[in-house]
Amino acid sequence: MNDYLKQLKEIVLNFDIDNAEEIAKKAIESGIDPMEAANALTDAIRDVGDRFGRGELFLPDLVCASEVLKKAFPIINEAIEKKGLTQTSLGKVVIGTVFGDIHSIGKSMVATLLYAAGFKVLDLGVNVKGEDFLKAVKEEKPDILAMSALLTTTAMEQKKVIEGLKEAGLRDKVKVIVGGSPINQEFADSIGADGYGATAPEGVKVCKRLLGIQ
Repeated sequence: MNDYLKQLKEIVLNFDIDNAEEIAKKAIESGIDPMEAANALTDAIRDVGDRFGRGELFLPDLVCASEVLKKAFPIINEAIEKKGLTQTSLGKVVIGTVFGDIHSIGKSMVATLLYAAGFKVLDLGVNVKGEDFLKAVKEEKPDILAMSALLTTTAMEQKKVIEGLKEAGLRDKVKVIVGGSPINQEFADSIGADGYGATAPEGVKVCKRLLGIQ
């Protein structure tokens, strides 16, 4: 294996946030195929996700692996786009924590596991305004919009976004899943969401089910 491909895997498996960006830059500067570099990161994060699912790794590990991806992948992705290449994926997901809520761990877990499963993920971050969710759906044309709310006071923001999608004529163009500690299936049904995940791994399963992926 190319030494840089090995290093890209190792920064994820070793949760090496500090060196992630530098190694990604050096890998691209060495002339490595950016698709191979992306595959190295994907293989590593998939391994982390599988180990998390088996109980061998824990939440802090998954969060750290996610942070490594945030540092390294944009550099790899830019190189892919410059070459006019496209990555195959199961589908595109826009994800974010709703307005008024700055909790990121649960959302980041879902984003990381979705990426590991083979989805293209656009993470809008936390405290995302309704209009920014709508803008992302309109411009990015994702298959799924995933919204997290960790406070009972912000849960209704999910409903506002769904209503906004309806008003903008976008509701039938995207599947919507919701999650977060105050959210349950009854609430998801009441606001018109297409799916609900109680845990991060369950969120991935729901996304696959909504898109008809086995």
